[in-house]
Amino acid sequence: MRAKDVMSDGILSVSADASVLEAAKLLINCRVSAMPVVNEDGTMAGIVSEADVIGETKDYVEANGTPVRRVAEVMTRDVITAPEDTPLDQLAGLMKARNIKRIPILKDGAVVGIVSRVDILRGLISLSGDRGEQPVPLQCDKELRKKVYAACQGRSWSKAKQVDVVVSGGIAHLWGVAPTDLVRKAYRAAAENVPGVTDVQVHMHVVAPPVTHLGL
Repeated sequence: MRAKDVMSDGILSVSADASVLEAAKLLINCRVSAMPVVNEDGTMAGIVSEADVIGETKDYVEANGTPVRRVAEVMTRDVITAPEDTPLDQLAGLMKARNIKRIPILKDGAVVGIVSRVDILRGLISLSGDRGEQPVPLQCDKELRKKVYAACQGRSWSKAKQVDVVVSGGIAHLWGVAPTDLVRKAYRAAAENVPGVTDVQVHMHVVAPPVTHLGL
């Protein structure tokens, strides 16, 4: 299993010329703790995190709107990256050796995804659950992952949160938090009906939504 099989793709990035305030708003709206910074040509320039922008944002508020610095001035430039074909064990080793939480994944110098510690754990657990002898999948795992995602989105029962899919050797591993066991079973059925999927392992937890008490 490689980086491209577990990475979070379709990620958002921020321009190096953007203001720190713009970056702070992006981090809040996207609910992420960090995101890649890109140059005008789309190549990666660094990474900006909550820790990088919190001081500047505080100064902005205290100064009643005084312009803040640009992202390029506060971002982390020395970023550990990896190509999309990097094996999972190498990514795990990099994270442990450098004590980092995430690794941007590059293709031709552009960011195509990010692998986090959680992504590594999902991949490792998915690998441990694979069976010894599996038929050769008709489609590559990367394409199957996209098709399983598509099969689980936009349905009336698509109510699980933090959904992620890992496909290894044709076996689809589903992750997330489902509101009911019925919803969890619906995700399984959808994945099982994707051509090329040889088995489905559901790692979802069922957590009922909080009950809202309305006053009379």
